[in-house]
Formats: sequence, C-alpha cells, structure tokens
Amino acid sequence: MRLNSLKPARGSTKPGKRLGRGHSAGQGKTGGRGMKGQRSRSGGYHKVGFEGGQMPLQRRLPKIGFYSRRGKLRVEVRLHELDLVDAEQVDLDALKAKRLVPRTAQRAKVIASGEIKKAVKVKGLAVTPGARKAIEAVGGSVE
Repeated sequence: MRLNSLKPARGSTKPGKRLGRGHSAGQGKTGGRGMKGQRSRSGGYHKVGFEGGQMPLQRRLPKIGFYSRRGKLRVEVRLHELDLVDAEQVDLDALKAKRLVPRTAQRAKVIASGEIKKAVKVKGLAVTPGARKAIEAVGGSVE
C-alpha cells in the first residue's frame, strides 16, 4: 500500500454541489447565494460576527467575569473539614488522601468557617487569623 493509493471509505464522502450550472441542476442562476449583496459576489468576504458596519453584538455587550488559572492550584479548607482527617498532623498530603482537596492542588488555606472539635496539628498550610485562634482554642497547633 502506498500513500497515493489511499482513498476514503466507500460512501463516506459526497460529491460537491455543481453550482451555477443551469436551473435543471437545482442550483442554477444564483447558486444558492441569494440575490444581491456582498455575500453573493465572488471574493465577498467579511469577518465572523460582522454586521454590515453596525456595532457587533460581542462589542455591544459588557465584558463580565474572570476565570483564574490559579484557582485550580489553590484551595480553601474549612475548619470542620479538619475534623475529618484521621492523622494527627494535617498537611496537604493528608487532605489529598482524604479527598478534601483535589489532587491538582498545590496550596491550601484553612479558613474560619464551621467549628473544629478535636485538637489537630496543622503543618504546611496557610491559616487565617480567625482559624488559627479557633484551632489553638481546642488545643491544636499551627506550624
């Protein structure tokens, strides 16, 4: 077999329409392009979203939203989720093992949301001042 002998599978391709070959061919005269206008002419081209000089829709609408690429790498952990970790020392690997944070996470921050009931030793995680106070109030520590 040679590259120049390769052909598409039988029935997988259709022959193109023969435009402008008389009205008995089904696509005569205007060839499916309608009547007048830039799009009916050969070489008539305009950009995607072009509205004939009118301000295009994508420029009329305001810019909204923002998607942070760092969002996948940095995650927040609530105080009550620290209770779910069985290990004495809570670090990023322990949180990943318990599936409290995604595997793609590179950094985690403990935030003061919920209640913590058992003393834990937090190591290698960022901690907000309120969360630090709550962890130390139940006898835990933050490194």
